[in-house]
Amino acid sequence: MARSLIAFVGFAGLSIAALSAGSANAERAVAIPAAKVDVPRSGKAQTAVFAGGCFWGMEAVFEHVKGVKSVTSGYAGGTAATATYDQVSSETTGHAEAVKIIYDPAVVSYATLLRVYFSVAHDPTQLNRQGPDTGPSYRSAIFAQTPQQRAVAAAYIAQLDKAHVFPAKIVTRIEQGQFFAAEDYHQNFFDRNPYHPYIVHWDKPKLAAFKAAFAPIAR
Repeated sequence: MARSLIAFVGFAGLSIAALSAGSANAERAVAIPAAKVDVPRSGKAQTAVFAGGCFWGMEAVFEHVKGVKSVTSGYAGGTAATATYDQVSSETTGHAEAVKIIYDPAVVSYATLLRVYFSVAHDPTQLNRQGPDTGPSYRSAIFAQTPQQRAVAAAYIAQLDKAHVFPAKIVTRIEQGQFFAAEDYHQNFFDRNPYHPYIVHWDKPKLAAFKAAFAPIAR
């Protein structure tokens, strides 16, 4: 559970890409635009499901976004029968490590969550891996919960690729599939294990950069 290229985006549209694993010493600014289209806002809580490498860091980042009510680590894209860590880690079940985000669209929009996802939570140009974590369970994938989410995600990917925001083409897939919560010991792993070597090396720098770059929407 790790990743070697971490992209961080500023709320005003500037991104910092950490080119060495977990290091803040090799960085470069990349302009990342906000999405041109968004899911219409409503008064009801909405759900987003994103996959992008180890769910520990994804969970930690999205838990600190204003308007997010809850984040659950889990598995998406496979069946309930094989939605366990041991089976998913075999890379034979079709699942991806993912997070389910319940959010208030009156406070934070789906497009803003996508911006955090593409810029901070993972590297969307890595195919079936994030850093040293390899295999399809670490793939970059958006599990759209509505047709509107699917349309907005597809449009944003096309927008970012057209703008050549990243040095390589975005490989993020838009998929369908159910989400299954991971084992209890994976939930809130960042908060419960602040000195775990993986958390210290990979996820704490990611969260710190998110708070600095997305200050207006960070908590």
